[in-house]
Amino acid sequence: GSATVFPLKPLQIVSQVGEDEFQYMLADILKQNKVDNSGMRFDHNARTALAFVNLRSDGEREFLLFCNPSADMLLHESELDVNLIKQAKIFHYGSISLIEEPCRSTHLAAMAVAKRSGSIFSYDPNLRLPLWPSADAVREGIMSIWDHADVIKISEAEISFLTGGDDPYDDSVVLKKLFHPNLKLLLVSEGSEGCKYYTKHYKGRVPGVKVKAVDMTGAGDAFFGGILSILAFDIDIYQVPKIFDKKGESILKPLFHAALLLDDFIITT
Repeated sequence: GSATVFPLKPLQIVSQVGEDEFQYMLADILKQNKVDNSGMRFDHNARTALAFVNLRSDGEREFLLFCNPSADMLLHESELDVNLIKQAKIFHYGSISLIEEPCRSTHLAAMAVAKRSGSIFSYDPNLRLPLWPSADAVREGIMSIWDHADVIKISEAEISFLTGGDDPYDDSVVLKKLFHPNLKLLLVSEGSEGCKYYTKHYKGRVPGVKVKAVDMTGAGDAFFGGILSILAFDIDIYQVPKIFDKKGESILKPLFHAALLLDDFIITT
């Protein structure tokens, strides 16, 4: 078979970490890997959030999180590098930064800047129930910025949670409750089974590549990162609605296969 290589586009990060040698080392690692870390801030009053990951025999994970309060939650709007955000072709965000102030207001302010600059909005809710005050607060927080996104990636478990327990395999449920009018692409990751995709005109499924799962930490991020890197390579792909005409599926499926290969590379190495 043949392979398509998509060159990586410049990446920027907006974040805040604790001010210590470990965090400066992490910032340097980002820089060494061609990530623009000029949007990072260092707070001497708080530590960086920590996630302890327990690996099961099947490669799946269990998380123990320490992050209240953590440095990222204390990021203020005045600390944002607005010019950096204005450069973003794709503005990627999650929901955890909505849990506490001042980070919540900072998140919304950054979104407003990106929106005015014409960025494509990419959303990975990243459901982490223990971090929120209640299940209702999680649902409300995640959905509060849902309709802003052009591209969303969720899991089957997140579908069940956000729809109040509905069947995540029921396409009509997904389209009725989660596909908003401005959404261009909704991705549902299915782990080793691959992924499903929904657009305004098409829906389908791309099977996964069978591999031995050693460590699935970051697999979903690698998959979505693969999708976004391909979109960044040809940004017009989502500015031209004709992408989803009768040729839509022939364009979409190779894109997802490329992203799934990135996913499998992360899992097996």
